[in-house]
Amino acid sequence: MKDKILLFIPAYNCEKQITRVLSQLDEKVLSNLEEVLVVDNRSTDRTREEVLSWLSQNKSDKISLVMNDENYGLGGSQKMAFQYAVDNGFDYVCMLHGDDQGDIHDFLPVFKSRLYKKHDCVLGARFMRGSRLQGYSLFRTFGNIVYDFIFAVVTRRRIYDLGSGLNLYSTRMLRDGFYKKFPDNLMFNYAMILASHYYQHDIVFYPVSWREDDQVSNVKMASQAVKVLKMAFEYFADNKSIRQEYRDIPRESYTCKRVEDEDIMV
Repeated sequence: MKDKILLFIPAYNCEKQITRVLSQLDEKVLSNLEEVLVVDNRSTDRTREEVLSWLSQNKSDKISLVMNDENYGLGGSQKMAFQYAVDNGFDYVCMLHGDDQGDIHDFLPVFKSRLYKKHDCVLGARFMRGSRLQGYSLFRTFGNIVYDFIFAVVTRRRIYDLGSGLNLYSTRMLRDGFYKKFPDNLMFNYAMILASHYYQHDIVFYPVSWREDDQVSNVKMASQAVKVLKMAFEYFADNKSIRQEYRDIPRESYTCKRVEDEDIMV
């Protein structure tokens, strides 16, 4: 029986890149997917218009656009998509960032071999043997490797990436909503790494390609670096800290609505 896999593409102010990401969804990719959900996080540019224009020229019953009811941040968008996957009976949910840094084709061997069935999640890794980086500075590469090492010490397992934009999760792992109090911002995936240790999830890293050319980073490196270290050391001191409320604005739910052509004045 074929696995029911949702691909969700979080997008925020990536009007220049989003159609390139959608163009990755060729027949080889779509044959492995039940549905593709482009999740616009209240972009202030023409991201939605670009998606709708692409969809009008590339008809597919599998691909649709939704917009978050509020700007939830990247972590909040992931929570919304996780809940959507659980509520709609998906077996797995895969994430591909909408800024065209990653390539879903890197996961074709994962789909073909069904590697994901042997683990709770498959995490794309930019900094392990077999990965390919293009346009990524040596400074950022070094910084990521240092933080990977710190989290490896804290969790006592090998960590190859704290959060790339290409990951796949079993909804079986997500059903209890352990992640709901995690940060709604870019630190969501760091908390997920710690949670994988606390809840004894079976994770595996998989090498991916990654590039930077015309993308605009939303990472505030200095302030985030301090917060990430604080999170790691709190967990090292007391593993139960991962169950605390990390959000600045606690929410009961993360909701969205489908976007059609008539919803937007071009």
